[in-house]
Amino acid sequence: MALKHHYKFCFGPWNLSEGQDPYGPPVRPPQAFDWKLEQLKKHGFDAMMFHDDDAVPELDTKTEPQIRKEAKALKRRLDDAGIWPEIVAPRLWFSPMTIDGAYTSNDPKCRKYAIERSFKCIDIARHLGTDLIVLWLAREGTYLREAKSGRRSTELLVEALDRMLAYDKTVRFAIEPKPNEPMDHAYVPTIGHALALAQLTSQPRRVGCLIESAHAILAGLDPADEIDFACAFGKLWSIHLNDQNGLKFDQDKPFGSNNLRVAFNQVCALERNGYGKQGEYVALDVHPFRTTRVEHWMAHLVNSRRTFLRLVEKARAFDKAKARQLVANRDYQALDQLVLEHLMGR
Repeated sequence: MALKHHYKFCFGPWNLSEGQDPYGPPVRPPQAFDWKLEQLKKHGFDAMMFHDDDAVPELDTKTEPQIRKEAKALKRRLDDAGIWPEIVAPRLWFSPMTIDGAYTSNDPKCRKYAIERSFKCIDIARHLGTDLIVLWLAREGTYLREAKSGRRSTELLVEALDRMLAYDKTVRFAIEPKPNEPMDHAYVPTIGHALALAQLTSQPRRVGCLIESAHAILAGLDPADEIDFACAFGKLWSIHLNDQNGLKFDQDKPFGSNNLRVAFNQVCALERNGYGKQGEYVALDVHPFRTTRVEHWMAHLVNSRRTFLRLVEKARAFDKAKARQLVANRDYQALDQLVLEHLMGR
């Protein structure tokens, strides 16, 4: 009997990557967006994530009427495929204008560019029909602490959020924290930082967060704790599930592939907090291994969803009464073994 669940799944065009890394070129041929949309639909996913220039390529060269026309055309294609646009995110880390940061650049002209680009992203989201903007503050940090004031940078981030909140009264903003890479040190490294920043804005209720498993691990934290913390505030509006082998570069490995117990605890946290029951999506922000053959291009996404749903079964079948008894007796050794044997199928 198939598992009954409420979860909806999505991924972004970048999750069908060609295998390029900092040390080598692509190893798979590039594919058009239509092919990626076809794969998403063919394999039963419900929604697609977008950067602003995934939706409207070469965005910085387009006029407002051109942006509107292309975004509405994309909306029609998504509607025809029965696919929802989950989020739109401004890509603020590619441009030469954001070398020294976007919202926190020392150059006011660059900060102006970042705000204007973000307004375009909001326009695209409005045309596509989603109200959720994700902010990955990729270059908001420093390589050199003396180059910027941390307090001033915090004020600039709040100022940017307030301007975006005023620009459109209906959108919500989900901050996606990460402690490093591409910056040496980021200003918003954890969910606690993201939610604290939200409280400084003019409309805190419209500023929440997005958790990525690998980013939490890179911060030396357990993603399940980050999930529970965000849900305690009612602010977990999206999630990127993947895996990570230690404190190194962001790997975006298939969910559960590196540490099944950490993945299990994330699923347990989502289950106990009712994540997804208000329409939130489970986004699988995973990348195929560079060694992946073209014919296996979707495997990392399909496998991650399969692992997630198997862990939902495990979470629901876990002997919670026995676990409560062991906790009451402070028999954490037995609790540890109970979890291990449950995951091993005993």
